[in-house]
Amino acid sequence: MKVKPVGTKQGLQWILNGVYQFRQNPLVWIILCGTLYAIIATLSVALELYGLLVFIILFPSLQAGLWTGCKALEQNEKLQFSHLFAGFKISPVPLLTLGAISLVGQLLIFGIISTIAGDVAMDYVIEGARTNDETEVIKASDNMLSALIAGVILHLPLIMAVWFAPLLIIFNKMTPYAAMRLSFIACLSNLIPLQIFITSAFLLIVIALLPYMLFGLVSLSFGLINFVLMPILYASVYASYKTIFINEDPREGTQKIPASENE
Repeated sequence: MKVKPVGTKQGLQWILNGVYQFRQNPLVWIILCGTLYAIIATLSVALELYGLLVFIILFPSLQAGLWTGCKALEQNEKLQFSHLFAGFKISPVPLLTLGAISLVGQLLIFGIISTIAGDVAMDYVIEGARTNDETEVIKASDNMLSALIAGVILHLPLIMAVWFAPLLIIFNKMTPYAAMRLSFIACLSNLIPLQIFITSAFLLIVIALLPYMLFGLVSLSFGLINFVLMPILYASVYASYKTIFINEDPREGTQKIPASENE
């Protein structure tokens, strides 16, 4: 696989591709995302904090399943409910391994953040504990700011490493390590278009929140974000994968990028 730097405007083109794929079968997309959120809720209720840890491990497999649905739509096939769990059937061990690596990375980052923040700040964040000591409050605030900055800096490499990794594992049969390495390189080589994409996604989230902010319509904003915007963004990430990665395996031929994506 070869990483291809793409033009800045591709960040917007990916969003448009995501909208197109969502429009092809919106009802099934809504059902798939609804099931995904139901899994999150069930694990959270049944296992509480441990449920979140389990979900982090399962998450790459579920993501990969959604992206197999994107590939099916691209090939003029039907998007089906079974696509959500396709990752567990096609590449279960590598995807679960990726989830475990992601979990370990997040736990290590959380440990560093907790150390920087200190006991007082963490007690306030986790348990809501308060203190009347002004000196401690100021110190805790400073520590929290430092911890927040450290958290952002430490999370960025991890996010870049796992961004395309499930796609590379399920479609290109890469090992978790190789997929994370190539994903990091791809993100690093396409920082500007990815920034455009993320900024566009943020603006869409703000627009989806307008019904809540202006009229207090929580359900409408929740529905727009979770059942319309999320499928569009997942399909957009698939579009970015197709644009950035070129298959140079001579047995399969070089993957051709549409002319509109080379501009």
